[in-house]
Order: sequence, then C-alpha cells, then structure tokens
Amino acid sequence: KQPNLEPYNNGPVGEEDPHIIMYTSGTTGIPKGAVLSHRKTFFNVLNADIIYNLSSRDIMIISRPMFHSGGLLVEASPFLYKGGTIIIRKRFRPPEILETIQKYGVTILELPATVYQFILQECDLSKYDLRSIRCYFTGGERIPISLLKDYLNRGIALSQIFGQTEASTITFLSAEIADKKIGSVGLPVFHGEVRIVDKSGKSVKPGEVGEIIIKGPTLMSGYWNRPDLTAETIRDGWLYTGDLAKKDDEGYFYIVDRGKDMYISGGENVYPAEIEKVFFNHPKVFDVGVVGVPDEKWGEVGKAYLVLKPGETMTEEEALRFLRGKVGKYKIPKYVEFLPELPKTASGKIQKFQLKEWHDKAKP
Repeated sequence: KQPNLEPYNNGPVGEEDPHIIMYTSGTTGIPKGAVLSHRKTFFNVLNADIIYNLSSRDIMIISRPMFHSGGLLVEASPFLYKGGTIIIRKRFRPPEILETIQKYGVTILELPATVYQFILQECDLSKYDLRSIRCYFTGGERIPISLLKDYLNRGIALSQIFGQTEASTITFLSAEIADKKIGSVGLPVFHGEVRIVDKSGKSVKPGEVGEIIIKGPTLMSGYWNRPDLTAETIRDGWLYTGDLAKKDDEGYFYIVDRGKDMYISGGENVYPAEIEKVFFNHPKVFDVGVVGVPDEKWGEVGKAYLVLKPGETMTEEEALRFLRGKVGKYKIPKYVEFLPELPKTASGKIQKFQLKEWHDKAKP
C-alpha cells in the first residue's frame, strides 16, 4: 500500500498556542512541565535581542542543553532570529572552549558560573586571543562574588542574567555597570514588570527582602496537567517565582536565596546563600551547598556540603572556624561534610533536596 504523501495541514498557529513544554530544573523535587506559548518565546527573543544588542555578525557557543530554557530560549533562538551563528559542542572542557572562541571569533559568551570557575582553574587566559568577545554573561545559578572579582581583576566584567523556565529572562545587568553593581542581577527586562513583595503581596521598601514576582508577555501559560500548581504560581497575572531578593535605591535587584531554601533555626530565618557566599571566599573551597536539616533542640540547623579545590584538604573545625565572626552564631552550620562534587541539574543548579535526603539517610 502506497503511503499517504499529502502534507499534513496543522492549521493556523495562534500566539497563545503551545510552542513547547519545557521541564523545570527540579532543584526542589520532581520537575514540572511549563507550557510555553509562541507568544512567550517571541517576546523572550525580543528581550534577548535587546540585552545582547544582536546582529547577524554575532557568534555564540551554546553552553547549555537544548532541553533547557537557557540553551534553547536564551542562547540559540535569539541568535537564529537575528541570523547570527551558534556553535554546538558535545563537550565543555575549558581549554576547548577558549580554543573555539579563538577559532571562530565568538562575540558573546554565556556560561554557567561553574564553567567560568573551571576556566580560571585550568587555563591561563593570557595565552588565548579573546578580543572577539564583546560581552560576557552568566546566570542559572548563584554567582560567587569572589569569582566576579577574579574576572574583574583580569579586565573582564561578567554580566549577570536572572530568570527561570516559567518566565525566561527576568532581569539583566549591563556590562557597563557590572563593576559598580557587583553581585546584582540588574534591572527588569524591557518586556516585563518586576516587583518584590512580602507575604501579603505588598511591595517592600528598598533594602528589604521579599519574593520576586513578574508580569508580562514572557510568562508561561501554566504547568502541564497541573491547574492546581498553576493557580498557586500565577495570581492576578503575576507569577510568583519563589526567589527571595532585595533591590537598592536605584532599582537594581540582588538575589538573596530561594524561598524554599531558607530554614528557621531557633526562631531565626537563615538564608543558606549568605553562608555559601562566605565559604566561597575561602581559598580552598571550590563549591558549596548549605541546607537546613532537622534538629531536636533548634527545629532546624545548617549542614554545609563542601567541594574543595584539587589537592586541598580541610577539617570540619577549620571550615566552621572560617565562618566565625563573619556570620551570626546561629547561622553557623552544625554539620560539615566534604564531597567530590555536588548533585546538580543540567542547568547547573544544586539539587538541595538531594543533599537533605543524603543527610536523612545517614542518620543513625
């Protein structure tokens, strides 16, 4: 029997029709399928075009998986929209990244913070011609201030991007002000409205910590087959990100922590990111993840999982001693454990639920 060779007619595609179902990173448990419409993708591309100031002459290495929002929607799609060039690699070894930049004249570099760390650890930047790069970006995971300063000392300003699968890019920091606003994730994107609110939904004052919420055409349509979760996440047109942040008097945003990562010890709120930031200043520490774990006396206490740089050693006492005087006494973790690496998602985010499970399983 001859196959039917008539082309299939899908019919017209509307802006609210699903373009793709993209699953979230799953840092807190089972990933959720975010339904992304054609409208969302289009306005995300426009935002990226403005951020990167793209032209057909631009070249980018795709540093993240294509099944991830960063790889497909933040990196690849905007460049293809402008007629630029994308380079897809199977591996991401630091020397090969720098060699690729030299060979093809990459103009915009966007890498996870961990990869930027590996580059400084394994490569001598002075041996590579990187003059083709006009801007460096990073995002997707918390960025150690020490890493930003290490690159600034080499004349390279890393611009931070903040976003999530459900809303794509939410804020970005321009390279021109990266050295003056170090640690900031910048200002809201052009097509997007961003607020920081308290638990009642009221906007907080500059310097106060609250949850980031966003409104605009880059929001997802909802979670696949999860109307309950969609209603919980999108309220009155605002998407509640679950991320805690504050902003300064000039409107620049600073991420404090994931709301679900915060724990309460003896009635006091503890933000793991604050402790992690201090650990990153230790010359022996390569990576760190802090979580709250159950405690009979205090309700919850901290546990720090440390990854040391190659060849380094450290005791638990040395790690805790480094924190004393730098954070409040109640914020110092009760436990320290050393690991060869931290469990992470494809986008480089620490799976903290996994760290908590490991602690629970290790209890006698």
